[in-house]
Amino acid sequence: MGKNIIMDINHLMADTVGYNYGISREDIDGRAAQAAAAWQAVSKARGSGWLGWTELPYNQQEIVEDILQTARQINERFDAFVVLGIGGSALGPIAVHQALKHLRYNEGTRAQRGHPRFYVEDNIDPERMKALLDVVDLKTTCFNIITKSGATAETMSQYLIISELLKQQVGEGWQRHIIATTDQEKGNLIQLARKEGFKTFYIPSGVGGRFSELSPVGLLPAAVCGIDIKAMLEGAKAMDARCQTEEVWANPALLQAVVQTIAMEEMGVNVQVMMPYADSLKYMADWFCQLWAESLGKNVTRKGRAVNVGQTPVKALGVTDQHSQLQLYTEGPYDKIVTFLRVEKFRNQVDIPHGVAEFPDVAFLGGKSLNQLIEAEYQGTQYALLRAGRMSQTITFPVVDEHSIGQFLYFYELVTAYAGELLDIDAFNQPGVEESKIASYAVLGNTGAKYQSKQAEMAAQPEGRAEYRLG
Repeated sequence: MGKNIIMDINHLMADTVGYNYGISREDIDGRAAQAAAAWQAVSKARGSGWLGWTELPYNQQEIVEDILQTARQINERFDAFVVLGIGGSALGPIAVHQALKHLRYNEGTRAQRGHPRFYVEDNIDPERMKALLDVVDLKTTCFNIITKSGATAETMSQYLIISELLKQQVGEGWQRHIIATTDQEKGNLIQLARKEGFKTFYIPSGVGGRFSELSPVGLLPAAVCGIDIKAMLEGAKAMDARCQTEEVWANPALLQAVVQTIAMEEMGVNVQVMMPYADSLKYMADWFCQLWAESLGKNVTRKGRAVNVGQTPVKALGVTDQHSQLQLYTEGPYDKIVTFLRVEKFRNQVDIPHGVAEFPDVAFLGGKSLNQLIEAEYQGTQYALLRAGRMSQTITFPVVDEHSIGQFLYFYELVTAYAGELLDIDAFNQPGVEESKIASYAVLGNTGAKYQSKQAEMAAQPEGRAEYRLG
């Protein structure tokens, strides 16, 4: 059994960072009743509605075996595995692969990797698509098309391109190069999958994209690359077990939701910086950014009251962004919490040799390790923020492995659900994103009624003035 990840909020608290800048224990205790109500609401709805993701660690035994068998077949037949998806269909697979595989995975030989090369194409930049096609051989490549609705323009445009090329270059049997991950009952992709005979995995109806990494959306890409998906699910179970109480000081996800909502509502903290001190965790910050922004950035409560609530998530990387963002965090507005992701034990140690004794500012590094240096820089950054009266917190991974990653993913999904209850907003919709989609499809001439209406609406927007265009 893996060790627990540890959430340390000392540097959020007033008795550490100062009473002018921090949160007091009394602030948290004062929200105990609200926290209990939030926990009860999430627990009561567990497994239903848009909380289907809460049961993913428990109800996928047969699906996991199917995924593992499919992954073995892919490993035998293909040299490259490409995910075509966007948003939650891409950010989770990217983050988990970065966390758990060699950081130069695709650059290794097949013998070194042991599994197919791995790509996630989550944008429609034409140069990027051409670049992918330049480096993969379609005859030895498997494509995983991930879209729940089957109407995601970005993903389905990629499907149209790839399927046509497969027909041309592979010919008979091209369908065996495509795996669909989609809704089981409705949508364009499930219809295409049935028509063409694609191998298909299903996204449960109560699992939204940004909560889907522990479903086949994330489990299949992980398994193809040799990641232990059962251990990931065990990690999620372990976190779930830690959160089976309405007592705020005993439930780490509930406590996190409470301190964040206090910071938002009472302290004007509208920026949440996630700063991993490990390249393996770099893209966990990207995954978090979508989860936090789409879930909590809302203009009205569930009762329709205008609130325009939410925090802007920002990704940073320690130590890299000490040299680009830290100046703002220590001396800029008091509107941020910095969340450090720290690794207690890295999977490798690199020692620093002795040398250049004539330069004391360099020589002192000799005999130490990069492991010690990155830990020292984390501690230094945390202290600099403390000295400046800025709030921070730390989540420590005992080691970055499947168990700890499963814990982390499930932890923040629970935090988000609890925070939605505390803020009285719908954490599971994204109307602002839908508006953008409708407008984009209208520009391209979709003939549906709502798109035609949007075309007319967009045509009536104010025209730009020539003097505001320089070039």
